[in-house]
Amino acid sequence: MSEQGGGRDIGEGEEGIRLAKRVAALAGCSRREAELLIENGAVRVDGQPALLPQSRVRPAQQVAIEAGARPEPVVPVTLLLHKPAGLPTEEAHRLLVAGNHHEPGRAGLRFLPAHTRGQQCMTPLEPGASGLVAFTQERGVERRLREDAAFIEHEVMVDVAGVVSPEQLTRFERSPARVSIGRQSPEQTGLRFALKDARPGQIAQLCDRMELRILAMRRIRIGRVPLAGLAPGQWRYLAPRERF
Repeated sequence: MSEQGGGRDIGEGEEGIRLAKRVAALAGCSRREAELLIENGAVRVDGQPALLPQSRVRPAQQVAIEAGARPEPVVPVTLLLHKPAGLPTEEAHRLLVAGNHHEPGRAGLRFLPAHTRGQQCMTPLEPGASGLVAFTQERGVERRLREDAAFIEHEVMVDVAGVVSPEQLTRFERSPARVSIGRQSPEQTGLRFALKDARPGQIAQLCDRMELRILAMRRIRIGRVPLAGLAPGQWRYLAPRERF
């Protein structure tokens, strides 16, 4: 459904009217239904996607509604972010913007501003750590990450200064984490931590007890969901087939 510009509503000036009002008139629906059509990406202005109901359109602009589009609430989603080191988790949601979306066409979902609203971070990291962080609007995912936290394994790669001795590695066996050495040189050792019910600061405390100085920390997996492919600052959608 499309409408050529040229008509003028009462009170419509050259600055235009709200897009939702124009869509409601074009579709013969309520203002709320018009907002839902816009939020679902079903509306274009002059051939370009228009995603903000409050944006304004001028009389000469063409407004079109995707054929068969229905005014339904936007389906909740889960977003996976590679949090950069040095960024507090409570500020990481600022990176959930279209420009940081990794391979937009891969998950079959088009970015909608509504996808970033009300997102809850379910797997925080300490500011100095980088790696996988999960944000969700989905109640089922929230419940899984909260109620089943004791059964979901987190895999974290930790670089520490110097060499880790066999005695230190043995002492880790009495901790909640499974720890192994991935690589080692006189300057640093790469450790792999696998632990359940992971909390910010937990690995740092374990390394402190072993008198190990952390150089870098990166979470690469939460349950069955990997970080793979995401550069620092990038995010992607949790695919329908993926489960934590």
